[in-house]
Amino acid sequence: MVEGFAERPMNSPLVNLRGVQALLSKTSLRGQPVMRWLFAAALLALSFAVRYLLDDRLPVGFPYLTFFPAVIITSFFAGVVPGVAVAFLAGLFAWYFFIPPFDSFALTGGSTLALSFYVFIVAVDILLIHWMQLALDRLEIEKESAARHASERDLLFRELQHRVSNNLAVVSSLLNAQSRGTTSTEASAVLQQASARISLISKIQRQLHDPGRQSLDMGPYLTQLGPDLLEASGVTNVRYEVDADAVEVSAELAVPLGLIATELISNSIEHGCADGRAGRIVVELSRRDPGDSDSRETPLRLTVSDDGPGWPEGFSVSSSRNLGMRIVASLTEQIGGVFEISNAGDAVSTLRFSMRDELAN
Repeated sequence: MVEGFAERPMNSPLVNLRGVQALLSKTSLRGQPVMRWLFAAALLALSFAVRYLLDDRLPVGFPYLTFFPAVIITSFFAGVVPGVAVAFLAGLFAWYFFIPPFDSFALTGGSTLALSFYVFIVAVDILLIHWMQLALDRLEIEKESAARHASERDLLFRELQHRVSNNLAVVSSLLNAQSRGTTSTEASAVLQQASARISLISKIQRQLHDPGRQSLDMGPYLTQLGPDLLEASGVTNVRYEVDADAVEVSAELAVPLGLIATELISNSIEHGCADGRAGRIVVELSRRDPGDSDSRETPLRLTVSDDGPGWPEGFSVSSSRNLGMRIVASLTEQIGGVFEISNAGDAVSTLRFSMRDELAN
């Protein structure tokens, strides 16, 4: 089975390479010509000084003890060229001072073997570090390219959302203008309602401009929705209350849910608080007990109630000719919900629906 990127263990080579890249990007001297050579010279001098001071305490056979780390560290932080320079000079120092015959560049069988061993080891070390740095450079280039493409995608997404919102706003304005130009009261009301619904969709689109978030917090949205509808209706003596749990819904669910809430609140304003009657509208959004502990969906309940005269006797949403109620019924079916009405002290409209846990949480 081939494991995906998200399934890689934390000690995988790719994860380790990214960790090395982060360390190297913070400490690398490869882009600083003067500093990297000063660093190489200082490390070479330090390694020679330590090896010279330890000469009397070390047995014969450790001429490169402090030079190997100097070559590796220099190659890693300062680059391959300073690493090669340190390796070459360190080899000369070890050959002259710490390989018999001492203080001489004379070659014997033992010194030839020691030098050959040293050249092989430092060559492998430098080549491995060079390969790793090339891989890190390619990774950085890919990272920058991915970030650039992501930025371009986000910009295009925001531009698309902005254009959609603007186009919807234009359509809403045209419908509103057409409603003022018609002589039929009924036609004018229908056009105004259509304009308001399209304006609502435009408003929701504007709140979904973030391509990384593509969800809407329904609590603040419902809190602002009521005052907007009351102001549009010219009603001033109605108290609007919201009690909403912290629930974020997806973009696909936000539009139909927003339209349903708009229709129910508008219905309460029109019928529950008609003729200038003072009243109260309460909107609640809460989580319901899922019942099934293994369910991957969270049941929710949206309730809109008002203290008006209540629903008419025998009223049925399914058989209603009211456009708003037909929209509510259609959208409820679209999101897989259940809509009910009742007169329990107040006129109550209840929508029960579910959403996936990754969004509900």
